[in-house]
Amino acid sequence: MRFALSDDQLELCSAVRRLLEDTCTPDAVRAAWADAALAGGGPGGGDGTVPAAWGALAEMGVFGVCVPEAHGGLGMTDEDLVPLLLEVGRAALPEPVSSTAGVAANLLARWAPPALADKWLPRVAAGEVRVGVGFPPEGGGAPTVAQAAACDALLLFDRGEVHLVEPTAVELEPLRAVDGSQHLARVRWAPTPETLVAGGEQGAAATGEAFDRAALGAAAMLVGLSRRMLDMAAQYATERQQFGVPIGSFQAVKHQLADASLAVEFAEPLVLRAANSVAHHDPSASVHVSMAKAKASDAANGAARTSLQVHGAIGYTVEYDLHLYMKRAWSLAARFGDAAFHRRRVRAAVLEV
Repeated sequence: MRFALSDDQLELCSAVRRLLEDTCTPDAVRAAWADAALAGGGPGGGDGTVPAAWGALAEMGVFGVCVPEAHGGLGMTDEDLVPLLLEVGRAALPEPVSSTAGVAANLLARWAPPALADKWLPRVAAGEVRVGVGFPPEGGGAPTVAQAAACDALLLFDRGEVHLVEPTAVELEPLRAVDGSQHLARVRWAPTPETLVAGGEQGAAATGEAFDRAALGAAAMLVGLSRRMLDMAAQYATERQQFGVPIGSFQAVKHQLADASLAVEFAEPLVLRAANSVAHHDPSASVHVSMAKAKASDAANGAARTSLQVHGAIGYTVEYDLHLYMKRAWSLAARFGDAAFHRRRVRAAVLEV
């Protein structure tokens, strides 16, 4: 089976990259942070959104990729959306693109009652709403949602049930996070019959699919982030000189960058394989997603570590762009299950324990 992107997919990815280069600059990411000092300058006081980028993606039709044509979407699949999420990650766009265009679009199309799907899916396809997702942590408790205050709806999961809740019906407890543009909040809420999207066996299946898509989206964005960090490191290595020559000419630097890049190259096919499995409801989709998320998390952590090492002391400063991408990578690597969590899922499936 071949997972290379088609010419049309590559062309769309290039278009999304150009769009985000114009609308989601490092300054725009900084402005999304609530604390200007921690972001390294800028106006601060942001809410985690980049309206120019969101609007441009909506105009291009990105939010309608997985929405059925009957609801105003493009009727495509995760195999078409996931490559675009690599570009979203590369730009460190803090908007809930994956949760809206991936998790919410697919869940509402597949599991929601017709009236609810008719109400929300056209708005999702048009980019008129932001949808956040929150899963209860291991051991129970309130879920944590990124950009919860900026979302128009929240998909929340409780004991095998799926609920679509408006932010006015929940209590948000802001949380400190390594990536301030994520605006994480603990969501305290109570399920009601009016908010129920799916329950029983359907609810359990919908919850599992939604978690897989959330983890897959994070894995795709981690691959994009990794490439952005390594590109920055390689560029810096050609400019920074020691002993009268660029540090990129030293074998030690070359080897570090090559090893980190190789890990990313191995992660991407796993992400594309998982997208295929999720799109076609492969019985092993959860295992493939966990393989992708574990590998992408490790690759991103390695890319961040190597990029920081190459940059030296300047890489620690908040004024330098690198920290925006490193912090996003650290945050996403831990979201929707870290590498250890997903390795346990793979081990349990392989050993049937």
